[in-house]
Amino acid sequence: MQYKKINNLLGWLCFAIASISYIMTLEPSVSFWDCGEFISCAYRLQVAHQPGYPVFAMLGKAFSLLSMGNNAKVPFFTNMGSALASGATIMLLFWTITALAKKLLAYKESEDADQSKFYMIMGAGLVGALAFAYTDTFWFSAVETIVFAWSSFCTALVFWAILKWDANADEPGADKWIIFIAYVIGLSIGIHLLNLLTIPALALVYYLRRTQKINLKSSILAILAGIVILVFIQYGIRNYTVVGAAYFDLFFVNTLGFGFGSGAAVFLVLLITVLIAGIYYSIKYKKPMLNLAFLCCTFIYLGYSSFAYIPIRATANTNLDNAHPDNAFTLNSYLNREQYGETPLLYGPYFDAKPIDQTEGANIYRKGNTKYEVAGKKLNTVYDHTTILPRIYSSDGQDPQFYKEWLRIPDGQAPGFGDNLKFMFSWQIYQMYWRYFLWNFAGRYNDADGQASMAGIDGNWTTGIFDGGRHLPKSVIGGDARDPLAGVTYTPLFALPLIIGLFGLIFHFNRRKEDALVVTLLWFFTGIAIVLYVNQPSIQPRERDYSYVGSFYAFSIWIGLGVIAIADLLRRKINAKTAAFTATGICLLAGPVVLAKQEWKDHDRSTKLTPHDMAYDYLISCPPNAILFTYGDNDTYSLWYDQEVEGIRPDVRIVNLSLFSADWNIKQMTRKMNDADALPITMPFDKYKDGIRDVIYFDDRKIPGFTELSEVFDFITSDNPATMVQYQNGDNANYLPTKNFKITINKDEVIKNGVVPDSDRSKLTDTMKFKYNSNYVMKGNLAMFDVLAHNHWKRPICFTVTVGSENLMGLQPYLYREGFVYHLIPFTPDTANRDQMAKTNPIVMYNNVMNKFKWGNFKTAKYLDHESTNMFYPVLLETFLDLTNDLITQKRPDLAVKVLEKCQQVLPDINPFIDVNVRKLYLAEAAYKLNDVVVGNKFTEDIDDYLTDQLDYNYYQLQNNGDDVDTRTVNIGVQLIGALTDFTKGAHQTALYNKLNAQYKDYQTKFANVLSRQQ
Repeated sequence: MQYKKINNLLGWLCFAIASISYIMTLEPSVSFWDCGEFISCAYRLQVAHQPGYPVFAMLGKAFSLLSMGNNAKVPFFTNMGSALASGATIMLLFWTITALAKKLLAYKESEDADQSKFYMIMGAGLVGALAFAYTDTFWFSAVETIVFAWSSFCTALVFWAILKWDANADEPGADKWIIFIAYVIGLSIGIHLLNLLTIPALALVYYLRRTQKINLKSSILAILAGIVILVFIQYGIRNYTVVGAAYFDLFFVNTLGFGFGSGAAVFLVLLITVLIAGIYYSIKYKKPMLNLAFLCCTFIYLGYSSFAYIPIRATANTNLDNAHPDNAFTLNSYLNREQYGETPLLYGPYFDAKPIDQTEGANIYRKGNTKYEVAGKKLNTVYDHTTILPRIYSSDGQDPQFYKEWLRIPDGQAPGFGDNLKFMFSWQIYQMYWRYFLWNFAGRYNDADGQASMAGIDGNWTTGIFDGGRHLPKSVIGGDARDPLAGVTYTPLFALPLIIGLFGLIFHFNRRKEDALVVTLLWFFTGIAIVLYVNQPSIQPRERDYSYVGSFYAFSIWIGLGVIAIADLLRRKINAKTAAFTATGICLLAGPVVLAKQEWKDHDRSTKLTPHDMAYDYLISCPPNAILFTYGDNDTYSLWYDQEVEGIRPDVRIVNLSLFSADWNIKQMTRKMNDADALPITMPFDKYKDGIRDVIYFDDRKIPGFTELSEVFDFITSDNPATMVQYQNGDNANYLPTKNFKITINKDEVIKNGVVPDSDRSKLTDTMKFKYNSNYVMKGNLAMFDVLAHNHWKRPICFTVTVGSENLMGLQPYLYREGFVYHLIPFTPDTANRDQMAKTNPIVMYNNVMNKFKWGNFKTAKYLDHESTNMFYPVLLETFLDLTNDLITQKRPDLAVKVLEKCQQVLPDINPFIDVNVRKLYLAEAAYKLNDVVVGNKFTEDIDDYLTDQLDYNYYQLQNNGDDVDTRTVNIGVQLIGALTDFTKGAHQTALYNKLNAQYKDYQTKFANVLSRQQ
């Protein structure tokens, strides 16, 4: 039997099985989060967010060409790139496992006597590789355009390559594999930095193969050497190469008078010269280790040279040009993600620390017209309450409160080092790593966010073994006929992959400790080490399991070796060949088959179009030539995709408020993009460039009444010292003298520009008055003042409905929904309206909702992800609710009924969380007001089924474990059933009323103590 031939064929079989599975479940269009930006940047070779992904962008561009000019198919093919890269990862994992299994069993290819070893090796490869193929986290990234699929491929490639080197290390030229690894590591930096974390494991393999006498001391030194190499590449090559180029450029430009980039070019020439000289010297004087070191550095640099893409494309002024890194200083800031701030690792403050001193550090440089200019200095803050290994350090937003709640620190009590360690182990390591690990190998309840709770169901792991007696709600385990997606994300794996992996781990350490230690290093550095390095402060915008996929890859090696461990146990009772086949069969069923069966429903995105269509609806909601303000990733990236790739509504200018406080972003808004004209920003760049007017503080000068916004803008952008305040250090700075703004309205101008028809002239106000809602003005606010003051209603100004109130600057009385956006319209405010954000421009919105919108297959999709159900489903319900209520107010019941029918037609009856039912409650109320009892009863029964399911589960918890009762759900649930009772009574739905009334009284009795505590 030809070992090599069968090994290769089965590896390719794994590739085929995995790739076909991913392509069958591929998302057909853009996905949420970063995918829209990545596809847009790949398609047009633009500059994505920090720290840059040039190789990923170029790979995406190559796959996008398969669309053959059909731009709507671009995301399908870039997604397919991820699928094929993930399939290749599975193939490499198969070969990695067989290589380790071959060493474990001391198998020789010429061996004919014991073919059972051969069967065990191949069985191990199949089980481990295919098990990992269907794990939750890896599969999620395999079907969308995201860096983690390609990053996993690079991880698999370098680990497989070091095992190839290990197998051939005594042959001439074997070190070519080391050089190949160096090149892949260099390239992988242009995809994601996670690949660097394989280096300590690679160094240990090299040490174990090249060292004659292995002992604990030298093994530890080898691991430390690997860490040093990792640090050298991360900081020495990746970081300080750019820093060196920057300071060479500073000298050549500012001192010698050369042009920008001249010093960087000289630095690169010198660097190349040093590398060539080092290689020449090592060859001439026959120093093989020095030669290998210089060759590896050279090939790392060769791969890393892909980052030349970033300044080249930035200089081209692409539409998407994050940070505009067209020079070495900006590029250094871009690569180091300085925009996101610094995180203390080894020493830093507690969250309650107060600053007691501040010292100036190095200069911060910006690119001027002919020279580099000093934009400011880095500031080093000294705090009064510090610690080593700071974990509870953030004082931002709700972080301190989260620390106190998680650690149960009483108000007024200072945190200590014990709290620091407790948070690290309980939240950072358990909640934000082990929980994810168990999702993949034990099972999970649902895809709800579970970061904030170690107990309960949402976002937690489960084996499913003991769930049968827990009376879990149908919304979790399924069985609710009204909810087509109920139970879809309940994925018990019965801990079978975990058990097999633990068998493999123990067996590996018992039989071959050195190799087991290598895998352990891979697991640790791609898992726990990331937790310690990233040092997440508290609740993240999303679950972060994708960061640790490398460690799940490592554990899957042990799942494969678990086949050999089980076969070893079985052959004590049966012959070796039968044991090999039996173990393989059992593990295939308990691993890949169980995983594929249970996980398929959670990853089949083949019918989901939510991100694409939600972005489409945002754009379609805008009037022609609108300025659309958005906020955050999911508000923006899909919009970018729709515009940049498919060319949908290129006349709309998208402004991401998350980026709008950066000078480079404001400057980009002063030029045309696609068919959208520049924003009406009148400030010259020198008024807001980095270091100038970074923040303007409010200093109340008691100015009576409301001040014209244009006057306020002129005042706070004036360079006249008379308009400034002087601080104790002698610096002068602008200040905001009042928060009460007004914009005088020229009604003819408003009507002429088509903001409203002439028939609405009587609704227009003479003066828009509003109160600014912050104590400071950031650059983005300053630019918005400029736009509002100087637009003169020539361009419609809109905000996405998901923009937070803190970003609306107090304009709420003048914002009217026209679909998925608020349109700024100077109507006389309705001060009696309690909910200013529920106002609509009803006829315009009716036309958008009924005739223009797309609905992302919401009703028919086999699977909807967390963002679809938790972020956009409530927005859709609010859209129908606000429109229905305003049409009722406008005495258009005929149109309101049609809106409710449309809601039933396009939206599924799902209940991602209890608050959704508040919106459904008011939709039911509206239906009863319109005498549409069929729709009203349908909403009512849907709400009631969900609430009784939740309340019955909580009553079971109350009887068995009172601490696990969700008192908020109980309180809201009973209140909603009480409200439904009133509505059905008023609508004369006697049977339904009697049912609800009986339930209401029953639950009031059951939860009397809980409800009284809430009150």
